[in-house]
Amino acid sequence: NTKVAVAIFGLFHGFGLATKIQDFALPQTGLWKNLLAFNVGVELGQFVALVFILIGLSFWRRHRSFYFFSTMTNTLLMTGGLILFGYQMVGYSVTS
Repeated sequence: NTKVAVAIFGLFHGFGLATKIQDFALPQTGLWKNLLAFNVGVELGQFVALVFILIGLSFWRRHRSFYFFSTMTNTLLMTGGLILFGYQMVGYSVTS
């Protein structure tokens, strides 16, 4: 179910963001306004980046090299993601 997967991903993403924000010494006055502005800025930045990525991919998909490079890129991204996940889990288990 796509909606459940997105909700779970958003929940974990939010926990990570909340943990990082706790590291900053933010004043309590206007905290909600600052958090809302930060989140809106992050979402707008992601949207703009996604638009440029989709435009680039739509042009690239017309070329024969797309299949080979997309397979290699996805493999490298998944490998990198697993390495980063392992790195984070080791760091979490050492500091806890």
